[in-house]
Amino acid sequence: MVKVWYEPPPYGPGTSLNRPAYGQQAGGAQLIQQLSRRPQGMLIAGAIVTFSAIAYIPIMIRESRQGLPFTLSPEYMAAQRAYMRYHNMNPIFGISSKEARAADEAH
Repeated sequence: MVKVWYEPPPYGPGTSLNRPAYGQQAGGAQLIQQLSRRPQGMLIAGAIVTFSAIAYIPIMIRESRQGLPFTLSPEYMAAQRAYMRYHNMNPIFGISSKEARAADEAH
């Protein structure tokens, strides 16, 4: 039986001595190389925070121009509750349940 000693490539899998690693250009972008060496959890969390902040910018601009939507006014919400009660929506645990009706009558 012949014993074979495996020695991995010097710079990790997919590399060899006479060419750079797969997907990396010689003298490539330093930012990409630095990001590829960071822990993946940190990068994913940073990307989620960044994209969430970018997605919130239009909402923030819209909210600064106008107040809350009319559907959040107390009159609209009272009318909505009355409509839901009239049509017996969610009669077991919701607005049309006996407990909810008793709580509203107490007020």
